Amino acid sequence: MSALKDAVETMQNELRANPDKAVATFVADSRQVQGLQSETKIRNFTITVDEPESLGGTDTGPNPVELILGALASCQEITYRAFAEALEIPLDNVSVRIEGDLDLRGFFAVNDNVRAGFQDIRGVVELDSSASEEELAQLRKIVDAHCPVLDILRKPVPVSLEVNHQSRTETNVTAQTFSHAL
Repeated sequence: MSALKDAVETMQNELRANPDKAVATFVADSRQVQGLQSETKIRNFTITVDEPESLGGTDTGPNPVELILGALASCQEITYRAFAEALEIPLDNVSVRIEGDLDLRGFFAVNDNVRAGFQDIRGVVELDSSASEEELAQLRKIVDAHCPVLDILRKPVPVSLEVNHQSRTETNVTAQTFSHAL
């Protein structure tokens, strides 16, 4: 039995036995460094996020929408690998290419009828496997049902963002909080 299969089975058994401990909170902290360049910290990792020069940035890192595409591609790969191991479906390699079309009129407030986000996301999953077509169809069905990033993109997720505003004057600092549920 592989270490990955053991890990998946151990986690499944733990979650079945203790469903009250099933919620994991993930955190990302980001701050703008200069211009459109941000530094995003996730666990022990720092990611530089920026826009290409054509969109006003300095092109020192991927932009946020590119990170979403990368998140979907890598999450698909991870989910394929984990479930192939758990189901003992042979999988020598998996790679994913994801593309998304974004109409920039939405982001730049040129047309309020155009959404700011992706209009369309499409991809190709390449599997190198000696498994049968039936096994791979079963694997795809499971991956599509359990890939977290695919789920996030396909179904609306409640999002709430709080804005804290600090106003600095010569004599005092005041803070106001605004909340807006998206």
